[in-house]
Amino acid sequence: QVHLVESGGGVVQPGGSLTLSCGTSADIFKNYAISWFRQAPGKEREGISCISHKSSIYYADSVKGRFTTSRDTAKYTVHLAMNSLEPEDTAVYYCAAVSRSICSSYNLREYSINYWGEGTLVTVRS
Repeated sequence: QVHLVESGGGVVQPGGSLTLSCGTSADIFKNYAISWFRQAPGKEREGISCISHKSSIYYADSVKGRFTTSRDTAKYTVHLAMNSLEPEDTAVYYCAAVSRSICSSYNLREYSINYWGEGTLVTVRS
């Protein structure tokens, strides 16, 4: 049973922008916090943002000020708007659901995750 589906990945130039989307079910959208993770080649998966159904939001320092997460209640979708992209942002991006109503650093830890999406690749290059 698929709970989370990412879309919007692709190739973008340094300094550019890209918005990822995470489609969910109504149950997930209304009762879970949605986190974004990313895994760069040869590196461990990193939690970067969280937004909850109570509108609590949390960002990792690595993306704070450049990335913005938001919820589309009409489409049960969570977005991740990424600006000022750098080659170091190249990674597979995953959305994930956590059974919590608030966001904190806890939501950016893999052991907190209840459900994972399959991931979407973002490549930042000239």
